[in-house]
Amino acid sequence: MPKKPFEEAARAGVHLIAQVKDNQPTLHQAVADLCATTKPREKTCTVDKNKRLRHETRSYEIFLPRKALADSEWSEHVACVIRVQRDTLKRSAATGLWKDTHETAYHVCDIVPSAKEAARAIRKHWGIENRAHYIRDCSFAEDASRIRKNPGVFARIRSFAANILRFNRTENVGNARYRLAIGGIAALQSIKFM
Repeated sequence: MPKKPFEEAARAGVHLIAQVKDNQPTLHQAVADLCATTKPREKTCTVDKNKRLRHETRSYEIFLPRKALADSEWSEHVACVIRVQRDTLKRSAATGLWKDTHETAYHVCDIVPSAKEAARAIRKHWGIENRAHYIRDCSFAEDASRIRKNPGVFARIRSFAANILRFNRTENVGNARYRLAIGGIAALQSIKFM
């Protein structure tokens, strides 16, 4: 994660929450150490029950970096660190057994939001991910595309097609694409709407 988005956000007068991933090993380690050795300033918890055969509990904790990032290039950009811990029970439809997983993610922010505000912002990001990127990848096979000349044009066309299907309240984009491919415009009448 480069510092440039934080600089651009500051110039535009907006605020930013960004996930710290393993490709930033120094920052990731500093943030993980901070969360392991410091008490959180504030925390909150959310629970999603039985959504898509899963039960997910998320805890959001806000940490102030104080001296942890003082000597780093991130000291002027990071006002707080957010640790998100996800405990997920996934049920296998085939066996009926539940599998338990635990994930920890770290985010940095240029302001200090409340834990509930941070939770809301991070979850909204996943709404964008699921509505745009997942549909384009899974239903339109964007990652498998071999288009190398002007791929951005085709990405916009895929988004345009997904928006048309959403406007028509299509429940299953993959099914709608199949019906349109075999039946043309007349197939629109047989697509199940919400």
